[in-house]
Amino acid sequence: MDPRSATLALTFSSIGHFFAHLLMLLYPTVLLVLEGRWGMSYGDLLSLSLGGFVLFGLGALPAGWLGDRWSAEGMMVIFFIGTGAATIVTGLADTPVVLALGLAAIGLFGSIYHPVGTAWLVRNAANRGRALGVNGIAGSVGLGAAALIAGALAQIIGWRAAFIVPGALCAITGMVLLCSVRGGSVAAARADRRPEPEASRNDVVRTFVVLSFTMLADGTISQAIPVALPKVFAAGLTGLTDGGTLDAGGFVSLVFLFAATAQLVGGWLADRFMMKAVYILAWVAQVPLFIIAAQARDVPLLGAMMAVNYLAVLSVPAENALLARYTPARWRATAYGAKFLLALGVSTIGIKLVAVIYDGTGGFAPLWLTLAGCAAFVAVAGLFLPGGLRRAPSLALQPAE
Repeated sequence: MDPRSATLALTFSSIGHFFAHLLMLLYPTVLLVLEGRWGMSYGDLLSLSLGGFVLFGLGALPAGWLGDRWSAEGMMVIFFIGTGAATIVTGLADTPVVLALGLAAIGLFGSIYHPVGTAWLVRNAANRGRALGVNGIAGSVGLGAAALIAGALAQIIGWRAAFIVPGALCAITGMVLLCSVRGGSVAAARADRRPEPEASRNDVVRTFVVLSFTMLADGTISQAIPVALPKVFAAGLTGLTDGGTLDAGGFVSLVFLFAATAQLVGGWLADRFMMKAVYILAWVAQVPLFIIAAQARDVPLLGAMMAVNYLAVLSVPAENALLARYTPARWRATAYGAKFLLALGVSTIGIKLVAVIYDGTGGFAPLWLTLAGCAAFVAVAGLFLPGGLRRAPSLALQPAE
């Protein structure tokens, strides 16, 4: 395998992860500017994004299949150019229907990234945990930057710029990747850079069944929190903000940027310790934090959300590494597609949960208690994954081989 091509693949994969989360999460902050327009409430406007979030997950399985059967590099080019163009179109919308269609197109093209980009990265990585950690940081930066970029562009220029500017940058990146592929700088990898022994059929089935349930639950959490936080902070950090989109967006960015380093920590832990133990402990610790968030305001609320997101992000490299370990390489993108179908598609119930709970109660305490239950479920279900929580009694505190 050409090391230069592998490095470029890892670089474009990380940039893609940044754009995938950035472009999907521009709308929850822009929504604060649109609230009241077209005679629609916060919940009704938020529901316009539901189609995009559903397609972001539903499109993952066919995208993964195409990545395995056709070309991972070609699918990544389509991801960058298609998502960027759809975001620009969304910025030009002048009715709720056009806005909803634009958001749906962002979700459809954006669905390519997670199954294809993650499998592409795993195949080209010499050190999977570290590569997944670095890639995860890029995604977390995208999560964090979305609210800040959208809030700043919407307040300084206008809400349309919040879509058009990032969308154009994404499309340009796709053109650069296309030129790199055609020029031979980025070549298709035919085999894993660091192959591992194939897992038994029993462990493969067991892992996929368990993760199917846990990814649905943790996907509900990961979908609900980014969408809810701009409104949560606008209403719950009254002692720290002036109610504008820039302040609320800035604190949302702080939460996700703080959590960005957790990807690298999680990758380091996944490489050195039992992935199962890292995964379970990260979710156990979130349960009391959600309960605290249900009662908190201002600094305690901000602190609880920072801790919750840090732990959730820390668990991601272990989860992806578990799936890579127990999936045959020839079906890896398809397996990631199935994962993100659950985590990003079916679990879009989290988006509707935010809208229904806020419009029904005027607050978010019931949401945090519901998500505490989801986190507890993930931790318990994780006990049924293959392997133990430690390698041996004498090596309990030592890094895994």
